[in-house]
Amino acid sequence: MRSLLLVVLSAGLAIAEDGLNAWLRYAPVPGASGNTFPSAIVALNKTKSSPVYIAGQELQKAASVVVGSLDQYMTATNSKYIPGLEVDGFWLNVKGSSVQIVGQNERGALYGAFEYLSRLAQGNFSDISYISNPSAPIRWTNEWDNLDGSIERGYAGPSIFFKDGYVVDNVTRVAQYARILASIRINGVIINNVNANETLLSDRNVQGLGRLADAMRPYGVKLGISLNFSSPRGFGGLDTFDPVDPAVIAFWGNVTERIYHAVPDMAGYLVKANSEGQPGPLTYNRTLAVGANLFANAVKPHGGIVMFRAFVYDNHINESNWKNDRANAAVDFFKDLDGKFDDNVVVQIKYGPIDFQVREPTSPLFANLLQTNTAIELQITQEYLGQQDHLVYIPPLWKTVLDFDLRVEGKPSKVQDIISGERFKRPLGGYAGVVNVGTNTTWLGSHLAMSNLYAYGRLAWDPTSDPQAILQDWIRLTFGLDPAVLSFITQMSMESWPAYENYTGNLGIQTLTDILYTHFGPNPASQDDNGWGQWTRADHNAIGMDRTVSNGTGFAGQYPPEVAAVYESLETTPDDLLLWFHHVPYTYNLHCRKTVIQYFYDAHYAGAETAQTFPVLWSTLKDKIDAQRYEDVLFRLNFQAGHSIVWRDAINEFYFNKSSIPDAAGRVGNHPYRIEAENMKLCGYKPVNVTPFEMASNFRAITTSSKSKSGTASTKVDFPSGTYDIGVSYYDVIGGKAKYQLYLGDKKVAEWKGDNEDHLGHAFSTMLDGHSATRKTSKGVEVKKGDRLRIVGSPDGGELAPLDYVVFLPAGKGIVD
Repeated sequence: MRSLLLVVLSAGLAIAEDGLNAWLRYAPVPGASGNTFPSAIVALNKTKSSPVYIAGQELQKAASVVVGSLDQYMTATNSKYIPGLEVDGFWLNVKGSSVQIVGQNERGALYGAFEYLSRLAQGNFSDISYISNPSAPIRWTNEWDNLDGSIERGYAGPSIFFKDGYVVDNVTRVAQYARILASIRINGVIINNVNANETLLSDRNVQGLGRLADAMRPYGVKLGISLNFSSPRGFGGLDTFDPVDPAVIAFWGNVTERIYHAVPDMAGYLVKANSEGQPGPLTYNRTLAVGANLFANAVKPHGGIVMFRAFVYDNHINESNWKNDRANAAVDFFKDLDGKFDDNVVVQIKYGPIDFQVREPTSPLFANLLQTNTAIELQITQEYLGQQDHLVYIPPLWKTVLDFDLRVEGKPSKVQDIISGERFKRPLGGYAGVVNVGTNTTWLGSHLAMSNLYAYGRLAWDPTSDPQAILQDWIRLTFGLDPAVLSFITQMSMESWPAYENYTGNLGIQTLTDILYTHFGPNPASQDDNGWGQWTRADHNAIGMDRTVSNGTGFAGQYPPEVAAVYESLETTPDDLLLWFHHVPYTYNLHCRKTVIQYFYDAHYAGAETAQTFPVLWSTLKDKIDAQRYEDVLFRLNFQAGHSIVWRDAINEFYFNKSSIPDAAGRVGNHPYRIEAENMKLCGYKPVNVTPFEMASNFRAITTSSKSKSGTASTKVDFPSGTYDIGVSYYDVIGGKAKYQLYLGDKKVAEWKGDNEDHLGHAFSTMLDGHSATRKTSKGVEVKKGDRLRIVGSPDGGELAPLDYVVFLPAGKGIVD
């Protein structure tokens, strides 16, 4: 065993890595020797489907120990009972050459094995002895996979679970994913989209569910599925899906029996009902509790759980009514149902009252369900947060919610204690994380985005953990122990959420992303004048939702009195949620003594400037990280740097146009280092208007005049001679891969294709807009005043080589334009 271990530890880092092993790389440990580790392994269960057997297999890859469940350990060693172990918990005891890993159950033993390996991989060889127990019993992921293999809000390729309408035959990637989840102590996976397809219930697919469950079972990960509420009618041939109809009850009972026959340990069901057009019990004037209990009764004999989403709202509300507010919906729908849900129902509540925004107040529903099991729904997939093409380390955002004290009945009531079941003495509760892994070897489409998945598991186990400490564990496991790697990735990651909030949406106004299209790029106007309820109520004079009880929608009053009083008052509402709770003039002075509009301008510039530092910091690590991962991350960070400027300019221009209040620093609308494409000499190109206007510098761009012939845009450079970083802002639309060539005089400076769709994973656009806008930057170019700049664009398919502007930034001056 020792010789095997030393072979593992002597492997080099130079080998390219594709991300498939995530943080379970078992990479070299500096300073490790054969004497560091035990010399024998004893796994107390040899059944190959057992988590204890898997724990032994994992340990053989890097170390050797005695591992087993508590019952197995007591039987094998005649040891006494280990006090303090709870379900899924483990005891890890390392004393010299003796190592014991004992789980309260077999899943806990596997968690302990991964914990021990994590310590070794981080170079931690100290003697320790401690018990670790989970904060909550439910620690699940939600995957929004569709049966055709597509994934809603998935940015890493097709589904690992489904293809062409059926469960996949090859479950290799499913088992690999279960291994990754087990290493962060996730114990359940809902494998299909909450907007569920009823054909998942076909005989062929139910048999397939058994195959998936078999692949995940050795890792202690249980399978669950989302249901379509109207399946009795659409799939079962009934003329109704009324939850109190005996035929409907019988239908779900039979379906559940069939599924549990194939998957005896199925975790349970997830249900989205009466939201965003989905069917539900309200269709028949039945309560949501009646609908949830329908499924709870079906799974209860099998020990199953029903997760019932609180994401219920009307998406056709009228903005002209000052009192209307989508944020009120969760409490309005669920508060009066408290205590009416069965004990195996868990109401799954998004962390904020709208929809995974860059910052929201904590959902008040957590404080209104005192007799109901609850779980928090977090989103690992970055739907509104850059879709894995922007670095955004989200756990600091989650921590603001988990630590928030709702002061229910005037007593300490942190969200983490409510969802664990501790605060209101509930039997169930926990965490649901929307992940959306795909077949891309990076799992999420981005190496750095995996830090969010890792941290989700760690926080679900122990929400008191520090997000930066978790991050640094992930860095060491993923990229090694080099201090510079640890320092720079920590810096970038911890700055990323504040930076993203700064260059997207501030002061509680939300992300200002395009909510009507891809949820990726900016489009502040899309928030208003529609029925979706993510309103800003921005006009010429003022901005923000009035959610006060005294004059607004009353949302603030959904909180317990101590919290409600804070949000009711302008003076006590924190600046970072001001526009969530109050409608104020652009000239209103914040606690930081800036006006709202000037804070917008300053923050958007500050956030974009921070994003420019990310590729610079990453570049210093070139020789410390394998080339494959280094280049992949660098490409994304460069994209983010360019796209953050798109965001900055679009939001600032929009609100400058809306308010007519100039930027005190003179930056907004003033770009001295730019040359607008429409102002250049054009041959084979033509100017076009861009809609929305703020998605183009000076509101216009150019495209080739023909779908088959190249165009040229040229101009004389009138900047002083020197070294510049030359950026070309263009649009990379889906439907073609245009080619570009950039010349200074006769020298070709750069050439590239509009092929971001081959390298990035976000939802792409067919239009010139904030989703397709991007930038190509050439660093350190020697420029002479009077040089002729020339860009040749060659169209391809529907992509007409669109250009916005060229910018000349003096290298090393720190100027961002």
